[in-house]
Amino acid sequence: MPPHTPDTPTPEGSSPQAPQAEASVPGAPEAGVPLPGTPEEAPTPGTPERETPAPGTTAAEVPGARAAGTRVPEPREAGAPALETAAPGNPASGTPVAGDPGPGPREGKAPVIEAPVPAPPMAEDPAPGPREGEAPVAGTPVAPVPGGPAGGGASVRTPSRLHLVLSAGALAVALTTGALATGAARQATPAPASLPVTSPQLLSGDDLAASIRGLQAHLRAQPRDAEAWSTLALAYVEQARTEGDPSRYPQADKALDRALELRPHHDPALAGRAALAAARHDFRGALKYADEALSRNPYNERALCSRIDALVELGRYEEASKAADLADSRRPGVPVFTRYAYVRELRGDTATAREVLTRALGTAATRGDVAYVATALGQLAWNQGQYRTALRHYARALAADDTYLPALEGRARTQAALGDRAAAITGMERVVARAPLPQPLVELGELYEERGGKGDTARARDQYALVHAWVSLARANGVDADLDTALAAADHGERGAALKAARAEWKRRHTVHTADALAWALHVNGRDEEALPYARRATATGYRSASFRYHRGMIERAAGRPDRARASLTAALGLNPGFAPLGARAARAALASLGGTE
Repeated sequence: MPPHTPDTPTPEGSSPQAPQAEASVPGAPEAGVPLPGTPEEAPTPGTPERETPAPGTTAAEVPGARAAGTRVPEPREAGAPALETAAPGNPASGTPVAGDPGPGPREGKAPVIEAPVPAPPMAEDPAPGPREGEAPVAGTPVAPVPGGPAGGGASVRTPSRLHLVLSAGALAVALTTGALATGAARQATPAPASLPVTSPQLLSGDDLAASIRGLQAHLRAQPRDAEAWSTLALAYVEQARTEGDPSRYPQADKALDRALELRPHHDPALAGRAALAAARHDFRGALKYADEALSRNPYNERALCSRIDALVELGRYEEASKAADLADSRRPGVPVFTRYAYVRELRGDTATAREVLTRALGTAATRGDVAYVATALGQLAWNQGQYRTALRHYARALAADDTYLPALEGRARTQAALGDRAAAITGMERVVARAPLPQPLVELGELYEERGGKGDTARARDQYALVHAWVSLARANGVDADLDTALAAADHGERGAALKAARAEWKRRHTVHTADALAWALHVNGRDEEALPYARRATATGYRSASFRYHRGMIERAAGRPDRARASLTAALGLNPGFAPLGARAARAALASLGGTE
């Protein structure tokens, strides 16, 4: 989920510093040149849906409201259940495949919900700047972040000059879900419902741009402020994600180099390195930097969350579950709760994931938090075919922030699933106009193909060509885009390239998403017997993905296993009948050819 943060920073006291010579700030715009704003859009009211009940779960305690003194009454048990389920037919081990995927989720305990625990003093001296409560230096432009700090319920200290510009921890991880890639039959990987990938306080393009301008102006006056350099780097990472512009990553690199030059081993800069590595899909690097930052400051929220993300994206799910428990015990809040929810969702425990997110939404203290968590709930509901519920959540998210792209994208996807193709196309066109990222580009192309009007074939080809252009740009700026390439090329590109990319990604990490991508790439290349173990592994944790089930069913059909194919295709369409414009149609046709019904 994807796909995948608001951090509650620990304000640091610092000493005032006189203005210095102007610094060269990476990516700084010329003075007086405004950055473009973003269009506004009103939410669409909900429409009737078909509800698919989620499986039950036993979880005495749930995160999602560890704020304002709220607490779930049941006592907390130490640790969380192991997440990882041994997948039958592990291709790496050569274990024979035996029947259906492994067992569902085990009973577990989620984190207790209570007031946030303040972080201890930092291990090293604070960065130069005003002490808490002091006014900003005269002439330094500041752009306040709306809504105050995330995480609701924490005691608020008087913000320093830099915290008025931008919450130093508000931009933790971008593009951390390896499942940004898409394909004809690939359902959208939930982003906030999965690994959080955004900053809820800075999702408005105007706010983010203003914050970056404020930081740049501050650094021209105070070029030795390591904290500000670290924060600017995270802002560039977030801007790269929200605008679909990977060229911001080298700018983030330079800003972090400067921060670490000024303060070697500075944990905010090391956490920034982890976020940047995750954004580039270098998850081993992200884990390394997160661990290094935590060795300096065990309470660094960005590092704690990046560590969970890295472990999830490396397929080390049991370790990720333990890391989420640890993060909750140290820095509970929205970033941890959304990650915990995704870890549970990966094991098919959608009931706990929904409860976690519902409680988190109930304690959301800012408009950004509301938009972020409501969208997570919307994407979780959509993934289960609960379309009316999904639209309600997206409407709530857009009421809080009508420019929030994940909610706009999710609403368009849900409208498509309900058969409102015109609204879906209009909505997705607006999304890709602002953020031309692979997933919405492919989905828009498929909507054009499904409509089949005059010029739609050419319009669809244009969207797929833009995916190829984005992948090229991403690679040029240090992003590992193999998963994006594999899934897009499997259905809308060169099949040999799809298989090459999928194999390369599998060598780096063994997740359910990479297993699914490799299975599908093998299938489109006619290697279905080889694809079967990977397709089974993709569904072995219990993750409830209609796309994964569809891929598995098509592979089983091609491999001459009609009974299993009927079961898999029926499961896909029963779970989420509108999981993809072209994939759902192909699933129905395949099921009909097998003599099955939904």
